[in-house]
Amino acid sequence: MTRKPTIIDVAKKANVSKSTVSLVLRNSSTVREETRDAVRQAMKELGYVYNRSAANMRSSNAGLIGLVINDLRNPFFAEFATSLQMALAQQNYATVMANTDEDPALQDQVVNSMIEHGVSALIICPAYGETRSTFDAVERAGLPALQLLRRVDERTDHFPFIAPDYSSGSRLAAEHLLQQGAQRVAFVGGLEGRSVTEERMSGCIEVLRQAGQEPVVITGQASRQFGRETARTLMQDYPDVDAVVCFNDLVALGLLSGSNEVGRCIGKDILLVGFDNIEDAAETYPSLSSVSCDIAAIGQHASASILNWLEKGVAPARVERTKVELIRRQSSDTALR
Repeated sequence: MTRKPTIIDVAKKANVSKSTVSLVLRNSSTVREETRDAVRQAMKELGYVYNRSAANMRSSNAGLIGLVINDLRNPFFAEFATSLQMALAQQNYATVMANTDEDPALQDQVVNSMIEHGVSALIICPAYGETRSTFDAVERAGLPALQLLRRVDERTDHFPFIAPDYSSGSRLAAEHLLQQGAQRVAFVGGLEGRSVTEERMSGCIEVLRQAGQEPVVITGQASRQFGRETARTLMQDYPDVDAVVCFNDLVALGLLSGSNEVGRCIGKDILLVGFDNIEDAAETYPSLSSVSCDIAAIGQHASASILNWLEKGVAPARVERTKVELIRRQSSDTALR
């Protein structure tokens, strides 16, 4: 007896993924017309017959969203992933999640695995590096996919980008420090050459130069360790720096600890503002001023955007920036100590 052709046979003949064939069979509006035509032609040539009743029995995967996070050990990304997963769950969608640990090769592997296992859409907080093949695979699959928090692929017509307004955030931080009387402000943290570093420092640098200050910029790992080490660097090499805007809260928390080690009082000898407003920012002493990106709101917005695209065929704007807010606490405002 001749074996009946399967969905995998159709996918191979049409040179697409199994999930793309499934989307065509479900008449999903997210698949491009040329891809849809290729799949249907392959079905015709193979004599594939769609068993809709059997497919309905397998429909438990229809509400599965792939969530790829670059570094779940970072509290900011962990809080974001949790808020997004909860927002999707409220709409009866399950989330399959993977941590890439900033490894583009691992990212490529997990994204392709998610595609093969039939996710309906992807939300990617991408790693830096060579990522073209990852997004090419998503494009071939015809899946809705968002870039979140970082933009590494410029094809925002296929992979819309959503992130906080980083530049406005660092502007708010610098303006606040100047209002507090800071005479020389430094920007600390973030790897040089990364777009997110450039964005997070740009508003700060602009404000300082408008005020007649040439900012001190010390780039490096976005970690507590780097922040702690930089406290000594500031004391030895830049003793006139009396205020710091940090790339993120991890750097700021490290700088807070390191400053105490070298005998400088945060909130008095040196003013400090972090970025992201992770939960730890309010619980340290002195409490850490921080630029809030409203992580929960971004999760809600990303969930609504991907589901509107998936269910109604309405793609998000190519680039969206969400609002930020400066949360003033003891580390930068002596009136609050």
